[in-house]
Amino acid sequence: MSTTAPTDTMAPWKGVDLDDPGAVLRHAVDLYHPRLVLATSFSIEDNILAYLLAKIRTDVRVVSLDTGRLPEETYECAERMRQAYGLTIEWYHPEAADVEALIREKGAFSFRESVENRKECCRIRKVLPLRRALAGAEAWITGLRAEQSVTRSSLHVVEVDEANGGILKLSPLVNWTYEQAWDYTRKHRIPYNRLYDLGYTSIGCAPCTRAIRPGEDQRAGRWWWENPEHKECGLHPVNYQI
Repeated sequence: MSTTAPTDTMAPWKGVDLDDPGAVLRHAVDLYHPRLVLATSFSIEDNILAYLLAKIRTDVRVVSLDTGRLPEETYECAERMRQAYGLTIEWYHPEAADVEALIREKGAFSFRESVENRKECCRIRKVLPLRRALAGAEAWITGLRAEQSVTRSSLHVVEVDEANGGILKLSPLVNWTYEQAWDYTRKHRIPYNRLYDLGYTSIGCAPCTRAIRPGEDQRAGRWWWENPEHKECGLHPVNYQI
């Protein structure tokens, strides 16, 4: 359930045009750098944000989670982004002992057996590494869009992330459509994951992602064996809005 964030948290954002991603990012850099983090999975949305941040300054922290099961195309895209914009990408990996224990006890595909097992895998491979990546940060940036799924329809540009110690969570593209993101990507020739050309519209771990079929929503290819309301990995629980 969303509620209003504390007044002292809201105050620095008064007067900022939250519909302008560039304005949001410039203000975030002014307020929080060097304790500001862009978390990227190299989606088209995340790549737009990296492109915009590189125009503001090139030393904003950029982190990504290497779950150990990413598609080859994601690593290729990461390398193209690194070279194109001079990014220093901080890769965070799951703890080897946690992964070893999970696979030893439940096998390599336990995540397909139940929502609980899938969330356990996501917690080990994504949630805990992100927590380490955000240690010491005051704010982090995501490429989330409200249009992506029912689990994201109530997102706001600026929220308080209680799951990560009450730091700010910024989603500058929250009100953009999929078409807007692609128009911007093409106009500015921003690199993108070539799986999009094969019908993928949301890209995560290889065994948990497929291309969508005609008429399916943008997140249908993620954890396609689950109901839509379950399709989050734990990185983006409901937060306090500003």
